[in-house]
Amino acid sequence: MTITRRAATLASLGLGIGAAVPPGQALAQGLQFFEGVEDFWLASEAYIYGYPLVTMEMTRRVMTNVASAGGLRAPMGQLIKARSYPDASFRDVTAPNADTLYTTAWVDVGNEPWIVSLPDMKGRYALFPMLDGWTTVFQVPGKRTTGTGPQTYAITGPGWTGTLPAGVTEYKSRTSIVWLLGRIYCTGTPQDYAEVHALQDQISVVPLSSYGRPYTPPPGQVNPSIDMRAAVRDQVNGMTAAQYFTVLADLMKRNPPARADAPHIARFASIGLVPGQDFDASKLRADFASRIPSVSFDRIMLQFRINSAVKNINGWAYTTRTGIYGTDYLMRALVTAIGLGANRPQDAVYPTSLKDADGNDYSGANRYVIRFAPGQLPPAEGFWSLTMYDAGYFFVANPINRYSISARQDLKRNPDGSVDIVIQNASPGADRESNWLPAPTGKFILMMRLYWPSEADPSIIDGSWVIPPVTKVPS
Repeated sequence: MTITRRAATLASLGLGIGAAVPPGQALAQGLQFFEGVEDFWLASEAYIYGYPLVTMEMTRRVMTNVASAGGLRAPMGQLIKARSYPDASFRDVTAPNADTLYTTAWVDVGNEPWIVSLPDMKGRYALFPMLDGWTTVFQVPGKRTTGTGPQTYAITGPGWTGTLPAGVTEYKSRTSIVWLLGRIYCTGTPQDYAEVHALQDQISVVPLSSYGRPYTPPPGQVNPSIDMRAAVRDQVNGMTAAQYFTVLADLMKRNPPARADAPHIARFASIGLVPGQDFDASKLRADFASRIPSVSFDRIMLQFRINSAVKNINGWAYTTRTGIYGTDYLMRALVTAIGLGANRPQDAVYPTSLKDADGNDYSGANRYVIRFAPGQLPPAEGFWSLTMYDAGYFFVANPINRYSISARQDLKRNPDGSVDIVIQNASPGADRESNWLPAPTGKFILMMRLYWPSEADPSIIDGSWVIPPVTKVPS
């Protein structure tokens, strides 16, 4: 049996979003199906369902596969303290930002809780979302939610019961894998870098058994078989179906699915995937297994166009369904693919633009401008920025090392008070460089960030603030 990518993608459109349509109904829609389509569809559903957990695990492996902390990597249970913004060589996480200094840690709370201590942030904007293995942001201490004073939390794992020290607040994770993905706003100047570094050095993560006394984390164990060069997404997408489901089944033993997922995943038993058990590859049909990863990833990326939770306004696509996904497995997988570690919408909204106002792909061979009317810069209580990515959602190398543009560039205003951001490959000239977002020579993608988006009018959350289009400048 041969399944072409086009045929399978068309089948996915006919079968709908998030649940298989019975073959009879699909046939009534004019689609022709092959023998065993039900099993193929179940395998694709299982792939999409598990994409966040597998991607989180592969990210964890790469980011913790070092003997000691340094740069943007550290062993399990040790803090990663980004001392400067990532550059164009960074490939660990898709869609990184150049507005905050990441202060992160991977911990395994399956055996015992881990204690997170935050210092007095002195009013600085920061947030410390805690993600479980399925990418759900289960808690998010920070300026918006808990203020900027000193705080201490215990992250406890599934099934843990016990007594915590006085003054320690419990945050429970339903998985053993937890990613503390802290972000501290920084302007990028030497003085501000130094101030944020001092705050980072006061943050600590320690196991409960060592809390309150001197603790020296053990050195990390380096696994030479882990690919430390290829982008994590490429590693995940490069797995065969059998490899993928083997990893997924193993992960689900210590990172159980949510109760609400039970009806959905119960169907996967027929293809050999049962939570708490090893994957039974003998139940996966070999004649279509090779197409499962590519077709499933096509379905994930297709959500930009067809998922009703994705709004498309003036060439910008965004959703307010991030951080907490419920049973919207396709949305969860999409956010994983293009922005692993996304926050709750109350903390950040990420409008993304793949095409200009005329519906054409962006190209560095052209010049573009986005104009904000007077008083209509992006409304955010934390900060806003516009970031340039290549077609793979990674930073673009440029002569001024500017990967995002925001109010901290001291943007120049037009005589009427409006603000133009110039998007092109070559410098627009010294008088306009403050408003320049450098582009590559080829295709690119734009992403806006609104951290702590305004909850009052105007607001992107309720639609009272509308993102202006990006228009091509005539030659």
